[in-house]
Amino acid sequence: MSVLYDCSADHGRETGVGAATAAAQGGHLVVMPTDTVYGLGCDAFDQGAVAALLSAKGRGRDMPTPVLIGSWATVEGLAATVSDQAWQLIHAFWPGPLSLVLPVAPSLAWDLGETRGTVMVRMPLHPVALQVLAKVGPMAVSSANRSGQPPARTAAEAREQLGDSVSVYLESGPAPLGEPSTILDLSSGGEPTVLRQGALSVRQITETTGVPVH
Repeated sequence: MSVLYDCSADHGRETGVGAATAAAQGGHLVVMPTDTVYGLGCDAFDQGAVAALLSAKGRGRDMPTPVLIGSWATVEGLAATVSDQAWQLIHAFWPGPLSLVLPVAPSLAWDLGETRGTVMVRMPLHPVALQVLAKVGPMAVSSANRSGQPPARTAAEAREQLGDSVSVYLESGPAPLGEPSTILDLSSGGEPTVLRQGALSVRQITETTGVPVH
């Protein structure tokens, strides 16, 4: 049976983060707030949990799960290479609503779906998410909704769709941005390609960094 924790106050946040950490480390699914929309997550290295995440969403392996991290440095352990352009974007927009598709480190013992040698990674700008990530480590996290349904902007909305497939829900009010992250593909080594226009505009990216995007 799932449990919802109110993380709007310090005490509730501490209790909720502890429960979510224990659940994720035990191979269960959690829902947590991020700066964009609420996320459905698990330990990225627990293959059974990742499979359960895809099942809860009604999603196949052809749509692999993104990874959220709690610090810039973690990306070096997940990607085979991090280009100068990637670092420029990371320093400008992380934590924040920018997801980067990078060539994955071949030695990683995980299975996020049919990634075709890449990993989509982001550092979210939300204190509750960052607290959970600091304790659990890299987490496979997708939007907290059934495939084809609107992304959840609160834990209560996520619970309506996902029910008891999730062990712990962390409620922290409406997600600040309320729309998904922008996705840039840097896996080929060429200019970044926009795979999804989201909360961060291409204009913001080019004006801030001077990195050409197409």
